[in-house]
Amino acid sequence: MSVSNWDPKLISKYNINGPRYTSYPTALALKNDFDQTQIQTAISQSPNELSLYIHIPFCHKLCYYCGCNKVVTRHQHKADSYLDALAEEMALYQPLLAQKQIIQLHLGGGTPTFLTEVQLSRLIALLHRHFTIKPDAEISIEIDPRSCSDSKLAHLRALGFNRVSFGVQDLDEKVQIAINRVQDTALICHQVQLSRQLGFSSVNLDLVYGLPFQQPDSFASTLEQIIRLQPDRISLFSYAHLPERFAAQRKLDNASLPNAALKLQLQSMAINAFVAAGYQFIGMDHFARPDDALAKAQLAGKLQRNFQGYTTAGQNALIGLGVSSISQVNGVLWQNSKELSGYYAAIAASQLPVERGFSLSADDKLRAALISQLICHFELDLETFSRQWRLHGFWQYFARALEHLQPFMEDGLVEVYAERIHVTAAGRLWVRSICACFDAYLTQGQQRYSKVI
Repeated sequence: MSVSNWDPKLISKYNINGPRYTSYPTALALKNDFDQTQIQTAISQSPNELSLYIHIPFCHKLCYYCGCNKVVTRHQHKADSYLDALAEEMALYQPLLAQKQIIQLHLGGGTPTFLTEVQLSRLIALLHRHFTIKPDAEISIEIDPRSCSDSKLAHLRALGFNRVSFGVQDLDEKVQIAINRVQDTALICHQVQLSRQLGFSSVNLDLVYGLPFQQPDSFASTLEQIIRLQPDRISLFSYAHLPERFAAQRKLDNASLPNAALKLQLQSMAINAFVAAGYQFIGMDHFARPDDALAKAQLAGKLQRNFQGYTTAGQNALIGLGVSSISQVNGVLWQNSKELSGYYAAIAASQLPVERGFSLSADDKLRAALISQLICHFELDLETFSRQWRLHGFWQYFARALEHLQPFMEDGLVEVYAERIHVTAAGRLWVRSICACFDAYLTQGQQRYSKVI
């Protein structure tokens, strides 16, 4: 798939504020009056294999573009207190997960490599003490190249990590200075090469388009250098500029940000470059080599999406630990306190630090499955879907969605047949907007989402 004829005229029609659909409903639907007894029920009825996410919020330095939940500090001892709290949270979950096996474990942030080697060892020991981690589990970590020495990278491999993801964002120095994240290209190249020598089975590189001062020529140079590194996966994220929500982003000069037309051009350049280099375009923002598990899952029709993005492990069995983490199990969503003070207070009271949650209705589950299918596979077999969900009269049920789809159909972005819905190659750039046609919640707090381009 390539994008040769991107049309900037479509921006005014379809560049809405919309979710990335890592869940449906999105986290905005979570309520403070959530009944936590639903957690135990959801976990007890979940599959025996689960994914586990651990949020490490600490960063040594503030990146101006970042919208993640983070605590910027140079006080390393704060991580020790945090690990104490994580140990207590694990103990609270241990009886609920006693019969479960962890098949995917991911450390995100913040900056997980803020932790020292000793702290990383303690964290992994705690996880093995409280949970059953399958011997062949995928164990991955997000790495800031600036906070990961050769020794720490080797230590991660020795601890059992087998997948690494490096936050590159952009290799152009002017862009890096603007976002307050200057990192040497030679360092990134060295760490990627060392990761292969150490035996990590998968290396992912994160890029962001839409950052200050990005231009086609400089971004093309970044793309060329990334391709030369031959990562197994590439994540290409759209920068979400929401300064009203994220104070750090107010440090960016709005005049330096690419407009929507330029962002679409940068995205199209990246898609074409990576596909030409042999990568399979996974969903809306990921690329993988054809022999990668994500690529195989998509070809087999088994790719799914959860709060970690695209996944091979299923969307209904994710437990999140740590401040702000979100869990998604068997139709129930819940999120931990977003503030460390609230998180620590709940742990001190021997309570799960859950701040809010939501239980999906039958309609929510139906729409969640439909949106997941479109955003992962860009095709929906209406007969199969209707049979699975015991739905009589698909377009009668989704009559309003069909109305919203009409402009997309007229512009060649979606094709609707008697037996299926198909998102075209050009439509994949607008899949978030297309999925929004089926979103029953979107008008509620829509402005809190970023633009789809």
